[in-house]
Amino acid sequence: MLHIGVLQFSLEIPYAETLKDKRAVVKSLKDRLRRSFNVSIAEIDDLENCGVATLGAIVAGSEIAHLNSTMDHLINELNEWRDGTLIDHQLEIISPR
Repeated sequence: MLHIGVLQFSLEIPYAETLKDKRAVVKSLKDRLRRSFNVSIAEIDDLENCGVATLGAIVAGSEIAHLNSTMDHLINELNEWRDGTLIDHQLEIISPR
């Protein structure tokens, strides 16, 4: 059975003075998270705010425990991220009936 983990999170990026600065930082983070956790990730909100980025990450799998573990590791990585601060996150696991 397929389960989908959805993580929406917001980051404060204090050193980004322009949208170009923000996009470079966000692109680097997205690339690293894709490689490390095999997640699909996209910036979904706050596109014109150079100090905040809101992203969504999706992972699919057959075991809920694996999805939870992956998302927990991803959240830990975001908490340790040196270019910004995790200010909010919401995790949901979607399972068919």
